[in-house]
Amino acid sequence: MTSKSRLLVTRNFPLDVMARIRGTYDAVTNDDDHPMGMAEILKLSQDVDAILCAGTEAINSELISALPERVKMIATFSVGYDHIDVPAAAVRGIRLSNTPDVLTDATADVALLCLLGAARMAHMSAGTLRAGGWTRWEPNQFLGVHVTGKRLGILGMGRIGQAVARRAQGFDMQIHYHNRRKIEAPGLENAIFHETADSFLPVCDFLSINCPLSAETKYFVNDDSISKMPDRTVIVNTARGGVVEDAALIRALKSGKVAAAGLDVFENEPALNKDYLELDNLFVLPHIGSATVETRNAMGFMCLDNLDAFFAGKSLPNEIKAP
Repeated sequence: MTSKSRLLVTRNFPLDVMARIRGTYDAVTNDDDHPMGMAEILKLSQDVDAILCAGTEAINSELISALPERVKMIATFSVGYDHIDVPAAAVRGIRLSNTPDVLTDATADVALLCLLGAARMAHMSAGTLRAGGWTRWEPNQFLGVHVTGKRLGILGMGRIGQAVARRAQGFDMQIHYHNRRKIEAPGLENAIFHETADSFLPVCDFLSINCPLSAETKYFVNDDSISKMPDRTVIVNTARGGVVEDAALIRALKSGKVAAAGLDVFENEPALNKDYLELDNLFVLPHIGSATVETRNAMGFMCLDNLDAFFAGKSLPNEIKAP
């Protein structure tokens, strides 16, 4: 009987994913789903062949350099991989994979939820109702921002950005985007490409952030960029918290320069900046972009497809390459 490869699983993934893991691998699991720090990951990695992690674990150069030689692959249960030091893994000869495509629709759905929730003051109105504070209809109560026909600026026109654009067209929104290059995608022939941020920002009645976090996009939303947007814009972030400078957005929400914001991601998750909690014009969610049964299962199965391919000596379907 062929012995199973040994796999460290840092999180307790959905039931169907865990069942496949246990059926295929000799798995070291985290059944109570407690946060694993570097020391614990290193301790449990001493006799494993690969690691299945999530975006919550910092797979930095210090951790990678300390991993035993036996560890030859790391699969991350995420599209983004800014939590992994890719060059450090390449130096060690550790293969990497992620989960692109499968969470595109789920995340785009949540982007529209954040857009509508922010624009239509969903937090304030629902909170007032739940607290028993809504006693009568008033003409000037819970006034939000109209969505239909407005200009939507999309920062990052990859798979998710394109999916957001297609959904927004259902609201007759005019699509503008700022990206590394002009895209050609079915159904988006009328989307307007902006090569520079200075051209892009003034047309953003709504701004949807759908780009990776990088040196170029870190704190893209700041005092300067907000000043170039139209008054009463609405900002939505379902990408990475670090694209938004919290202090700048909070100031703009308080002043009214930004009418409202919808955030599914934020810096230092799960610790939301406490100043946000004072704002009625913030619609915020706890990073649920991929949180459907179908999507989370697909993410887990994609991780395992990559691991299976690695141990079979085949090319990885979703390999992360060092730049």
